[in-house]
Amino acid sequence: MSKVLVLYYSSYGHLETMASAVAEGARSAGAAVDIKRVPETAPTEVAKAAHFKLEQAAPVASVADLEHYDAIIVGAPTRFGRMPAQMASFLDQAGGLWARGALNGKVGAAFTSTATQHGGQEMTLFSIITNLLHFGMVVVGLPYSHQGQMTLDEIVGGSPYGATTIAGGQGQRQPSAIELEGARHQGKLVAETANKLFGG
Repeated sequence: MSKVLVLYYSSYGHLETMASAVAEGARSAGAAVDIKRVPETAPTEVAKAAHFKLEQAAPVASVADLEHYDAIIVGAPTRFGRMPAQMASFLDQAGGLWARGALNGKVGAAFTSTATQHGGQEMTLFSIITNLLHFGMVVVGLPYSHQGQMTLDEIVGGSPYGATTIAGGQGQRQPSAIELEGARHQGKLVAETANKLFGG
């Protein structure tokens, strides 16, 4: 059985919801899955004024946790077309793991959310994937085996580079059924890949 970490940052809960769906998909492939979040770096008064969702069920991860998993699925919302400072700061602290090659050959994946359809979803995914490739990880996207991302019947997230959701300008839109199915599909593919690589 492979061990999968769903590591996320979520300001308003959209990525928290997506992380749960990713984890559900990974578990469906027989993986042992943990969901953890990165620390909030915004000052508490700023986060409260911006109505961040500060209380979340997932425990806060440490960089030292990462090497104990066969696969790491990283989720973060966009900040001007790239990952937010909270996730970047966390990954920036993994230099020791990089230097030791501790993540070489492990499976990696990315998922994200944006306010709008064209608000930087693919660029944000690539900003995460770039880190995973530098760590020496094998990257799994969200292929078109998830047919939902091709629908023209409704506005929907999803990209061959990873699962996505569209939150709305005020965060008013929650992940749709198709977007959650994409997250589950990607989580399952990551776990299946890790099972093959690590004999699960």
